[in-house]
Amino acid sequence: MAVRLDKVPPPAKLPAPPGAWVWLGLLLLALLIGMGSTLLLGEQSLGQQPLLFWGRALGIPLVVWSLLLFGRFLLHISLLSSAEGWDEAREADWLAKLRKGRRSQQVLAVSLYTALRDEGDAQFEALTCGKSELKTQTVRGKGELTARHTAMLPVMNDVGKTLDDAAMLLRLYRQVLGEMAVALRAFPAEQPLMLVQETDSSVPPALQQDAWQRAWAESGIRQSVTRLEREGLDAVDHWLDKRIADPALVLVVALCVAPEPREDSAEVAVALLLGNRLTQKTAPIVAYLHRPEQEHGTTGETLRYAVHQALDWVPLKAEALQRAWLVGIPTKRQGDVNKLVLELLKPDPVVRDLGACLGYPGCAAPWVAIAAAVEAVRREGQPQIIFSSNAVADSTLWSSVVAPSSP
Repeated sequence: MAVRLDKVPPPAKLPAPPGAWVWLGLLLLALLIGMGSTLLLGEQSLGQQPLLFWGRALGIPLVVWSLLLFGRFLLHISLLSSAEGWDEAREADWLAKLRKGRRSQQVLAVSLYTALRDEGDAQFEALTCGKSELKTQTVRGKGELTARHTAMLPVMNDVGKTLDDAAMLLRLYRQVLGEMAVALRAFPAEQPLMLVQETDSSVPPALQQDAWQRAWAESGIRQSVTRLEREGLDAVDHWLDKRIADPALVLVVALCVAPEPREDSAEVAVALLLGNRLTQKTAPIVAYLHRPEQEHGTTGETLRYAVHQALDWVPLKAEALQRAWLVGIPTKRQGDVNKLVLELLKPDPVVRDLGACLGYPGCAAPWVAIAAAVEAVRREGQPQIIFSSNAVADSTLWSSVVAPSSP
């Protein structure tokens, strides 16, 4: 469940103290009533008994007024104490939510494969320069069928035939798991490991599972793994909410290979190894992934609130941001995102739209953007902000910040 600071109840309204002029007026009225009633209703003998006369005329009204005023002060003190108690409880609740919202996860290792990586070691430079790899090309394994998309460069097997989609899936699983295995060598075999696995592919599920099992067996990862039944950034949000003190690491593996439809799609493979700040002291930290914030609506205002809340979770001022990464932004929401980016990244916004560069990477979309942002933070040492979604027109957007491991 998302941390909602905007749902914290407002402070209590302090009670108004007794009004001096009101109570002076009531005193005068009480004295007039006492004097009048004594003169009209009193016996004639009262005139010869001044103490009794003035006691009835002024003393009784004064005592009644004093008791009422005392009661009013007691009521005011009671209401004031209740309001202060409410405000103290509200402050404690707000601070607890703020601390919870400002949790983050360590990024310990990243593996990213896109169509740009196959060209050599210039993948990051190509991504940061906004180089577009989207082009109309033949769809692998589909004869003469063409589509505008990015795909991993064809690879030949041992007998000189181009790998099919299932073989490409296996190859990419092997690559990202192999790199994660290197990072996991720093941890003992009994280290708990949670898995977030997402695959967007037209490869039949049985072949996907077979490829995964083969790649895992070959990877050399010693730790036993338990699946975390969450997807996308909701997995990060859930982990920060419920398991911040858990000693387990989180391994994210997301692939988009031969998706349907192919038009404007991107083939990617990404893996991230995440650790809890409170429990992970073994491996060096590459960067911090702060709590992502999902907008509660699909308007410019809901997005603005979500972005500023994501920055507050760090906490970070907008002028400290180096770059904005966009992925999966629906055309309908592009205007809202562009307007907000211009507000945040003044005077010269640096924006990299991975959709325009690579195409839409399916379920791997947020993880690809995080991987690119982590590499930017590692090289440049400045925070990056990410806008991501699932490319559906009426879907809500996520905002997340990746920051350096040290100021």
